[in-house]
Amino acid sequence: MAPTLFTYSSIPFFLIFTLLPSVTPMPYRPNPGPAGPIDCSYGYNFYDRSCPRLQMIVRYGVWAAYRNDTRIAASLLRMHFHDCFVNGCDASILLDDTLDFKGEKNALPNRNSVRGFNVIDNIKADVERACPSTVSCADILALAARESVVLSGGPSWAVPLGRRDSLTASDQAANEQLPSPFEPLENITAKFASKGLDARDVVVLSGAHTIGFAQCFTFKRRLFDFKGSGKPDPTLDASAATSLQGTCPNKDSSNSNLAPLDSTTINQFDNAFYTNLVNNTGLLESDQALMGDPNTAAMVASYSANPYLFSRDFAASMVKLGNVGVLTGNNGQIRNKCGAVN
Repeated sequence: MAPTLFTYSSIPFFLIFTLLPSVTPMPYRPNPGPAGPIDCSYGYNFYDRSCPRLQMIVRYGVWAAYRNDTRIAASLLRMHFHDCFVNGCDASILLDDTLDFKGEKNALPNRNSVRGFNVIDNIKADVERACPSTVSCADILALAARESVVLSGGPSWAVPLGRRDSLTASDQAANEQLPSPFEPLENITAKFASKGLDARDVVVLSGAHTIGFAQCFTFKRRLFDFKGSGKPDPTLDASAATSLQGTCPNKDSSNSNLAPLDSTTINQFDNAFYTNLVNNTGLLESDQALMGDPNTAAMVASYSANPYLFSRDFAASMVKLGNVGVLTGNNGQIRNKCGAVN
């Protein structure tokens, strides 16, 4: 069975940090990605002296947000993914637009979709009070993604630290580099490969959809007129299609309605996402497409049958993702506020 989800609202504050799962270091292979080689100062103990309470501050900040809104866990995890996939894990997704550049926040994949910026801003403010001008927003986002998974009942992993923040952002890069739920699997796999991530990472990181919701417009074409057929997507279970048609009526006003990515265990980070794919009840076309390729379908079947295998591989893939295009050393800066360069 998947790790038990704590009911944090019933736990006294002083016990929270002793009850959360410990972080066990695991080996990782730095992935230089498009930004070049990673500085030797990047590692697990980067802030041990300069900001020893960092991980506790981030953990509490995510917990405080999660107890009021369980959806925030998926949102912070997705924000980290969208940050790393666009020119590396450099907190560029957090930058507001300026006169000099149009950033990623309002790019098509992120506009009215990515959420949780205020949570990262609040955590950054707490970190600045404890350790001024020391910790990057990129590192805070990487840690927040892990805590979101842990709070949802998923695995923990050691997060290498020492990232620095970018000085700019690009809406064009976000539009071009982020995978789309409408793309064929080969396109998505190619985008992952460009980041140093392989087909297994595609399958494993898609498992993040075990939590969170999707807006109807991201999958509605599967429900009524799939590829001009006038019928639902034949790979979608008929009863699931009927249920989703009730949530997402065939009219524009339903486009922003929400449906759970995993309707079996909505807020629990587990391997039910893969069982849904095996049963043809995956929500997104790009997720269900994993069953259309023999290689990825075999991985889906393995993760559906073995939750511990999924937890182990998800943690490893998250470390790989977090190493993409990292800025270190004298590159970038430590932003004082995440929404703007210093």
